[in-house]
Amino acid sequence: MARDTTDQTPLSSVQDLTDYIAAGNKPRERFRIGTEHEKFAFFRADNSPVPYFGDASISALLTGLQEKSGWEPIMDGGNIIGLAERSGMGAISIEPGGQFELSGAPLETLHETCRESNQHLATLREIAEPMGIRFLGIGGSPKWTYAQTPQMPKSRYEIMTRYMPKVGSKGLDMMYRTCTIQVNLDFSSEADMRQKMRVSMKLQSLATALFASSPFTEGKPNGLLSWRGDIWRDVDNKRSGLLDFTFRDDFGFRDYAEWALDVPMYFIVRDGRYHDCTHVTFRQFMNGALKGEVADPAPTMGDWTNHLSTLFPDVRLKRFLEMRGADGGPWRRICALPAFWVGLLYDDAALQAADELTKDWSFGEVAALRDAVPAEGLKAQFRGHALLDVAREVVGISRTGLKARGKLNREGQDESIFLAPLDEVLAKKATLAEDLLSLYRGRWNGSVEPVFEDYQY
Repeated sequence: MARDTTDQTPLSSVQDLTDYIAAGNKPRERFRIGTEHEKFAFFRADNSPVPYFGDASISALLTGLQEKSGWEPIMDGGNIIGLAERSGMGAISIEPGGQFELSGAPLETLHETCRESNQHLATLREIAEPMGIRFLGIGGSPKWTYAQTPQMPKSRYEIMTRYMPKVGSKGLDMMYRTCTIQVNLDFSSEADMRQKMRVSMKLQSLATALFASSPFTEGKPNGLLSWRGDIWRDVDNKRSGLLDFTFRDDFGFRDYAEWALDVPMYFIVRDGRYHDCTHVTFRQFMNGALKGEVADPAPTMGDWTNHLSTLFPDVRLKRFLEMRGADGGPWRRICALPAFWVGLLYDDAALQAADELTKDWSFGEVAALRDAVPAEGLKAQFRGHALLDVAREVVGISRTGLKARGKLNREGQDESIFLAPLDEVLAKKATLAEDLLSLYRGRWNGSVEPVFEDYQY
């Protein structure tokens, strides 16, 4: 999320909160694909991280992009922290450790999504190259310690940085040393949302395995394929992970709102100032808990919208669904991740097939898989078989769904072409993380430094 909201519409009931989410319902012809991807900025000269301030810096990159694109700068305390496309259709933001994020526009096809990402990276390279800056596309910071990682001057991150060590052991690593690729997808009704949420929540660990690309920490192998996936096992379990109620047949918008109400808040914004609210839940806030603490203690729709953006389940519900399980990766994977989910969720027959495949998966089984995947990847066992076998079936369903959509590019190719990186993983029976480890033990001679050259954008 690039900009925190200041919508002053007053809230009076849980129904208001539920109705806000339900307003995401839209007809199928208005379904869109919103892809987000993060990458690590580094100096090519020595593979060191890029600070926020300075002539060659994150702020200089944002300023250069703003001048070139004409997008509106997003400011926080006098510092530029992002850019918003003036029609509100896309945004650029920075993550806590300087990870550079494109939140793409809602687009109709994966062909458009891939062109958007390509154009963004080309433009960014044009600004960054004179500064000696490049970008790394993998899921975890391979070299820098937490102390070496810069901190961005963003108010919400200051609150989160203080709070994270109180609620989990790995929250700061999540904030400062990981990157992801995500896709945001639409639903047409509560029933449609329910089915998509159920399927994608159960299959999120499969996405973690397929896209695993974070096997290094502080210059050496960390014993995992998805360090990022392991980090999410202990960030803040009140606001992240699997949600058991989404496995129910009667799950709906109200259930998610009720869950969100009992998650501690991060902040509210009043007159441009962020107030730390980590000591109260949103339900307590609704019941007057901040009276006497802030000048305007009544909750607003902007507060609710911001709160929803600070919840981190494996699949996040706002006015759309966010798929949050995948590590970051090279350019082709920026297209492959949305392709995987669009194929499964945007074709009725494919969605039904995925639902049938996973309908009797229990919460306990899915939770155990989520625990196993960061270390074992596609070798993790599920019901006596390697997850690789499930992956083949699910990627096949996705391919069928993409072909059925019939969205062709100028060369007459359908969207299933974007599954190619996953086809390679399945054919080799090895994730990108395993490829990286093989390089480390072979051509890279026990060094992670070459990853910056071989996997840069």
